[in-house]
Amino acid sequence: MRLISTILGFFTGSQTAVVTAPVAAAQPELAAAPSADHPLSAQQIELVQSTWKSVVPISDQAASLFYGKLFELDSDTKLLFAQTDIEEQKKKLMQMISVAVNGLDRLDQIVPAVQALGKRHVSYNVQDDHYDTVGTALLWTLEQGLGDAFTPEVQEAWAATYTVLADTMKAAATEPPVG
Repeated sequence: MRLISTILGFFTGSQTAVVTAPVAAAQPELAAAPSADHPLSAQQIELVQSTWKSVVPISDQAASLFYGKLFELDSDTKLLFAQTDIEEQKKKLMQMISVAVNGLDRLDQIVPAVQALGKRHVSYNVQDDHYDTVGTALLWTLEQGLGDAFTPEVQEAWAATYTVLADTMKAAATEPPVG
């Protein structure tokens, strides 16, 4: 439960520190290959988690690269951040990615927070095509930061991970509000 509240805090902007508390309940065994229950394979999760550990020490530079590339790819995305402290946003981005990456082996537990993030992005005027641009900027940033370690397998794992998370956010964004 602590993992859920930590993730929700990051996705709603109410947390400022990364907490990676273990979940007390036994975790289901991850599938060797992606399936409906586990859209990411154990190998993909391992590749994403292990390569992210190499990005964390350069997170400030990675965040700058990411936003620079995002704004280069689609200058209209700058308008989405017009009222935002971009330095604070960079920190939030890296924290959010860390929490999501650390929770990949517990996707069922992070989905509600990812859905909440998708719903919140509606109020920021985020459109479906923005998700594609963000994915492109993310993969480019990882390639720059990881260098030779950004193998085709790593790229595929990150692309699959981003797709799962982005698709979850987009689906939640189209759901009518509850209540």
